[in-house]
Amino acid sequence: MASIRADFVTFISKGNLIQLAVAFVMGVAFSAVVTALVTDIFTPLIGMAGKFNFSTWVFTFNGSTIMQGAFLNSLISFLTIALVVFFVIALPYQRWSDRQAAKKAAAPPTTRACPECLSQIPLAARRCSFCTSPVTPVPPAVSAAA
Repeated sequence: MASIRADFVTFISKGNLIQLAVAFVMGVAFSAVVTALVTDIFTPLIGMAGKFNFSTWVFTFNGSTIMQGAFLNSLISFLTIALVVFFVIALPYQRWSDRQAAKKAAAPPTTRACPECLSQIPLAARRCSFCTSPVTPVPPAVSAAA
C-alpha cells in the first residue's frame, strides 16, 4: 500500500503532469473570462484612441470576409491568459521545485583531483590512471565529511 502511495506522489509531482494541468487551466478556466474582458473592455479602450470598433473591423476579399478585429481580440485574450497562468501557476511552481531540489542533500563526492595532473580520479585510487603518479587513498569517513 505504501508503494502505491509513493508511486502516486511521484506521478503527481512530475513536471509533465503539472504542465498538463497548466494547459487545462489555460484552456478551460480562464478562457471565457479573459475573452470577455478583452472583447468588452480592453479593445474598446484601445479603439477609443482612434474612434475605432474592433468587433466590426473586417476585410472582404473575393466574397470572403476576414475578421481581423476578432482575431486581434483572440490574440490579446491568449496573451493575457498566458501571462496570468505564468505568474499564478508556472512561476510559483518552478520556485517551489527549485526550493525542493535545494533541500535535497548533495551526494557525497566519488572522485577527487589528482595532485599531480588535476585529473578526476576515484577516492579510493592508489595511483592516478592518467599520469600514473602514486596517490594516497581517501578513507570513506574522510570523504563523507568532505
